[in-house]
Parts: sequence; structure tokens; C-alpha cells
Amino acid sequence: MLGTTVLIPSALVPQMGGGNKEKAEVIQTLLFVAGLNTLLQSLFGTRLPAVIGGSFTFVPTTISIILAGRFSDEADPVEKFKRIMRATQGALIVASTLQIVLGFSGLWRNVTRFLSPLSAVPLVSLVGFGLYEFGFPGVAKCVEIGLPELIILVFVSQYMPHLIKSGRHIFDRFAVIFAVVIVWIYAHLLTVGGAYNNSPPRTQVTCRTDRAGLIDASPWIRVPYPFQWGAPSFDAGEAFAMMMASFVALVEIIASRDG
Repeated sequence: MLGTTVLIPSALVPQMGGGNKEKAEVIQTLLFVAGLNTLLQSLFGTRLPAVIGGSFTFVPTTISIILAGRFSDEADPVEKFKRIMRATQGALIVASTLQIVLGFSGLWRNVTRFLSPLSAVPLVSLVGFGLYEFGFPGVAKCVEIGLPELIILVFVSQYMPHLIKSGRHIFDRFAVIFAVVIVWIYAHLLTVGGAYNNSPPRTQVTCRTDRAGLIDASPWIRVPYPFQWGAPSFDAGEAFAMMMASFVALVEIIASRDG
């Protein structure tokens, strides 16, 4: 959850035109809404032991909204960010309406009878493969940090449970957190040790641990509120694309539940 909550805004907000302040606001909003939705579903919803948060399933559709030609005429990057956020909100509202109708009407119950691992796993896998082009270029920007991260993640999730048999699925469940903490400490040692002092500016922004700017841009206390970036805007094509993403998210939920 920590990865999706931070990585999704960190990757998308700069493409929208937002800076560190806007990135911090989106991360705070996602954290707040994730906690609120988790409490609601655990008290009044399905009451499953699951955390409701951001999903990479909606990232490709959001990128298509970011690249839409109707935002290219905006010269102010912050105003462009707000316009794209309003368009994304409108598409998500329509997509969530589809999920509400399918859920409360009972139609999705009939669909799940035809969903087996043989049909759900390829669909979820294709979503992950579609994010390959989005994720691995980010790793390549700082190979000395990204490659150890991947190696440690595989080692902790696949080998540590067999080496240390504690009976509690700690390493496979929290492999991402372990890997992020270890690699961040490693990257911070490189930063304070002066490994990037003479590196190009782009390398320093990508590899150093003191260039994120999120802490300085974050207010001490901030409560997100609905439509904080303005009233949502609606576009038929964007809404339809987001509805397809929400359908994939429904299948993903069924696949993870059966798994």
C-alpha cells in the first residue's frame, strides 16, 4: 500500500504539470481517502481484511487523459494540473457509478460465476505487462539504486521465507517494505557520502534522497475535501476508457480474492 500510495502520485503529478506542492497534496489526499474507505468497508461493507487504496490498473487510462490534446494549450503548469485532475475526477466518478450499479444490482454476481483463474489471471497479467514500459524506464534512470531494489525484493519475498521459517508470513507479505527501507538507507549513505556530488542534475534528482522536496512542500496539517481542485469535468471518451479500467479492476479483485 505504501508503494502505490506514493509511487502513483510521484509518477503522474509531474506529467500533469504539478510540482512538489501538488505532489504532496495528492499523496495526502490518497492516504486520507484510503483510510476513510478502508474504515467504511470494514464497518459497513464486505468487512474483508483488506485495505482500499490506489490501483495501478487506472494508471494507463490516467496517462491517456494527461496526454489529451485539449490540455496542450494551457501555458500555466499548475492550472494544467488542476484541469487534468478535474478531468480525471470526472472519469473516475462515471467509472465508480458503473461499479456501484454492477454491485448493488447483483449483475456482477452472475459474471463471477464464469470467472476462473484461467480467465482472470491472464487479464490481470496483461495489466501488469502494460505497466512495464511505465515502470522500468524509471528504474533505468538510476540503475545503482533500482537494480539492488529488484534483487532485494525477489530475495526477501522468495528466499527469506524458506531460510527463516517463523510460521508467520512476514517476509513474503512485507517484502516491498523491507526492500524499500534497505535500499533507501543504501541510497542515503551514497548521498551523504558524496557519491553524486559531481553527477549531472538529472542523476542527482533521481538518485539522491534529499531532492524529493515532499517534506518541505507538505503542510503540517491539511484535511482534504471534495473537489479541492475544482468542479470535475466530463468527457465521453475518457469516461468510457476509465469504465473499462474499472471493469478490469473488478476482475482483479475477484482474482486476488480467489488467490
